[in-house]
Amino acid sequence: MSVHEDRAARQGFDAERLARVEARIARDVAAEVYDGCELVVARRGDVVLEVSHGFADRGAGRRVEASQPFFTMSVGKQFTVATVLQRIERGELALTTRVADVIPEFAARGKDRITVAQILTHTSGLATMLPDGVPPDKTGDLETVVAATCASRPESEPGTRVNYSVLVGHAILAELVRRVDGGRRAFRDIVREDVFEPLGMHDSSLGLRPDLAKRVAPVVVRDRRPGLLDPGLLEFLGASIDERAEIPAGGYVSTARDLHRFAETLRRGGELDGVRILSPLMLERVRQNQTGDAPNSLWDYAIAMRGWDPFPACLGLGFFLRGEGLHPTVFGTLASPETFGGFGAGSAIFWIDPEREITYAFLSAGLLEETYSLERHQRLADLVFAALT
Repeated sequence: MSVHEDRAARQGFDAERLARVEARIARDVAAEVYDGCELVVARRGDVVLEVSHGFADRGAGRRVEASQPFFTMSVGKQFTVATVLQRIERGELALTTRVADVIPEFAARGKDRITVAQILTHTSGLATMLPDGVPPDKTGDLETVVAATCASRPESEPGTRVNYSVLVGHAILAELVRRVDGGRRAFRDIVREDVFEPLGMHDSSLGLRPDLAKRVAPVVVRDRRPGLLDPGLLEFLGASIDERAEIPAGGYVSTARDLHRFAETLRRGGELDGVRILSPLMLERVRQNQTGDAPNSLWDYAIAMRGWDPFPACLGLGFFLRGEGLHPTVFGTLASPETFGGFGAGSAIFWIDPEREITYAFLSAGLLEETYSLERHQRLADLVFAALT
């Protein structure tokens, strides 16, 4: 399937221009820029474009199938964030809650004043990567990662810098949820029972469910240029994720159709098919810029490597924003300022433009270096927006 011409016309798209999205994907896959993808684009809930193209596993000759499972990488952070926001709405946490009030051992080494909001906005000062004492093969052991993070020193003074936490911040958020839940459920069960099952996301899981294992696209880094994350480490982590692995920052498996259901829920103010997981007011707060004009340290390397000028982080509560101004953005330069969503290392993205009522969900195989992935996402998003009439 590709452009749904009748729906596209009904929702204000030029079908011929919208087809440029699929054409660009096909060109990049043929050139082995990446291996394959599944994409769903909708307006006002009406799906106007569906693309399943290329390879789930190029080495094995296995094509992308409908409802193809992929590792979501950091797109999974937003699933974790949803469980935190739910607990805030239940009165079990607050944005101003100090983490140490729920996890007392977290207070060690100058972390006693860090709040839930600071972790959500990547201003807590927590480490970018895993702290000392956590070998790569323990990344999926939530208890080990939480204990090491609690014993670590922050990399910067809390509240003074936007410093993207690739792995540990969301481990702490998951442990907060688990503890206020009473410790009765593993975090993988919390996100399944509180987010995936209510929303009908039947092909999504934290960790690799056995029924998805044979179909999932393996993590292969197609673009091995030096960048933010080591290609070998990414491939190792992908290969080590099994049914028991809990990496709340990026150890999820999902499909573009499931990811679209999640995005559509957020577009509709937290409700889908009569099931509400979040409130409209919470989602209004989510898409407000909490970091002002401060840059995100995640992209510091790109200033030297690609010659980019510094640009604002544009972070809401646990979600990235398009924001104002002209600067690199995964959501497209034509997106409205309140466009929000998440993206994952060299591969996945979803976004919601609340002004244009568009949702977009993209999962792919064959990872790109992060700056080149950003440019790929920006280009495809702008092609979608340029198809509006």
